[in-house]
Amino acid sequence: MGPSLHTRDNRTIRTMYSKGTTGSKEGEDRLICRFAIWNTTMGSSLLAMAWGVVRTGFFPAVIIMLAISGLCLYTTHVLLSVNKKHGIISSNFEVPELCRLLLGKWAEVMARIFSMIVLIGADIVYWILMSNFLYNFVSFVYDAFHGNSTEEMTNAVLCPKNIVLNLNTTYVFNPSMENSTFYNIWDLYSTVPVILAVIMFPLLNFKSPTFFTKFNSLGTISVTYLLIFVAIKSFSWGPHMQSWSEEWTLKATFPSLTGMLSMSYFIHNIIITIMRHNRHQEKNGRDLTIAFSLITFTYLFIGVVFYVGFPLAKTCIEDNLLNNFSKRDTLTLISRLLLLFQLFTVFPLITYMLRQDILTNLNGIFKLDSTFGYTKIMCINFVVVLTCIMFACFLPRIGTLIRYTGALSGLVYIFLLPSLLQMASLKKDDRLTAPKAIFYCCIIVIGSLNLFSQFFISDTQ
Repeated sequence: MGPSLHTRDNRTIRTMYSKGTTGSKEGEDRLICRFAIWNTTMGSSLLAMAWGVVRTGFFPAVIIMLAISGLCLYTTHVLLSVNKKHGIISSNFEVPELCRLLLGKWAEVMARIFSMIVLIGADIVYWILMSNFLYNFVSFVYDAFHGNSTEEMTNAVLCPKNIVLNLNTTYVFNPSMENSTFYNIWDLYSTVPVILAVIMFPLLNFKSPTFFTKFNSLGTISVTYLLIFVAIKSFSWGPHMQSWSEEWTLKATFPSLTGMLSMSYFIHNIIITIMRHNRHQEKNGRDLTIAFSLITFTYLFIGVVFYVGFPLAKTCIEDNLLNNFSKRDTLTLISRLLLLFQLFTVFPLITYMLRQDILTNLNGIFKLDSTFGYTKIMCINFVVVLTCIMFACFLPRIGTLIRYTGALSGLVYIFLLPSLLQMASLKKDDRLTAPKAIFYCCIIVIGSLNLFSQFFISDTQ
C-alpha cells in the first residue's frame, strides 16, 4: 500500500525523497527515482485489483491493464516534456502552475480542485479500510478470549455474499451467525467508524506532518508482504479456472476496472516534483518507463494470480480481497495489522495535505489570514472525519469509491490537462497540426467515456 491514494503535496515529496538523492551515486539516484514513482503509485486499489478482473473478464482485464498503463505513461511523459520546455525552475512549480502559464487561471483552479478530490477520496477509502481492519482485529481478540474461535475454521475461504467454505472439509456455515450482544454493539457499519474517529481525531491536529513521514517505508513493506501473501495463498490453492475460453469475453461491467486503473496509475499531479530529484534529467523517459513497468507488474501479479487461484466462484472475490479470508487466518491477521498500523500513520498525512490545500485555496480566494490556528484546523478535520464516517457507514465499497474518484480525477489529470497542455505548447511553436489535435482530442474523449460509463454500471453481481 502506497503512502497515499496516489497523491502527495510537494513539501511531503521533498521530505520523503530528497534526502535519498543527496550524495547518492548515479545508479542509486536512478533507483531512488524509480522507487519513488512505484512506492507513490501503489495504493488501496491493490486490494481491489482481483475484483476488477472479475468485473472485466480475465484476458480483457490483462489487455486493459496494459493499455491504461501505456496511456498513463504517455501522458505523464507529456507533462514532463511540457514542463521541461515551458516550466520555471522552482521547487513549487507543478501541474497547476503549468496550467496557469499555458492555459489560464481556469485550468489552474480545475487542477487544484481535482487534486483535493483525490485527497478526500483517499481519506474516505482509507477510513473504510481502517474500520475494516480494526473490526476484524478486535473481533479476533474477542473470539480468542471467549472461546468462540472454533466457529470459524482457520483456513476457511469466505464468500461474504453467500457462504463460507473450508478447503479441507465440507464444513459450511453462514457468517451471519455472529449475532451476540458484543457483535450487536461492535458493528462494522455503525459503531466501529465512530470509535475509530475517537482514536484518530487527536492525531489529525498536529501542526506538522514530519513525524508521520518517518513511516514512509511501511508502504514498501506492506506491498511486498501483500505480494508474498497472494503468492502463498494462490499457489497453495493451485489454478481454479473452469473454462479458459470463456475468459476472453469482455463483460459489460468492465468500466469498473478502467475507472479503478485511472486511480491505480494516478501520479500526474506530483510527477514533476518526483522527477525533479532525478540527477540525470535526460534519462527521465527511461526511468519513468521502468517505473511504470514495475507498477504494471505489481498490479497484474496481485489481480491475475489471485483471480486464477481463487477456489470459489469468481463472483465471490471482494473489492477488499482480505475479506475473502477468515479473521483467524494467520497470514491475513498479519496483513490486517500491518496495514492498520500503516494507515494510522498515513491518514493524518493525507488529511494534512487536504487541509493545507483547502486553507491555501480559501486564503487565495477570500484573502484570509494564513497563520496556523487550531480552531479552523479542528473545524476542517471535523468535517473531513464526519464525511469519512458517513461513507464508512452507508457506502463502504472501496471498489465503487476508487472507480468513481479515479474516473473523475483521471479525466482531468490523465486525459484532459496533459492533452490541452501539449496542444498549447505545440500551438506556441506553430507545430499544432490537425492530426495531432485529433489525436489529443481522442485521448480526452477516452477519459470522458471512462467517467460517463461509471454511471451506467452496478457493483452488484
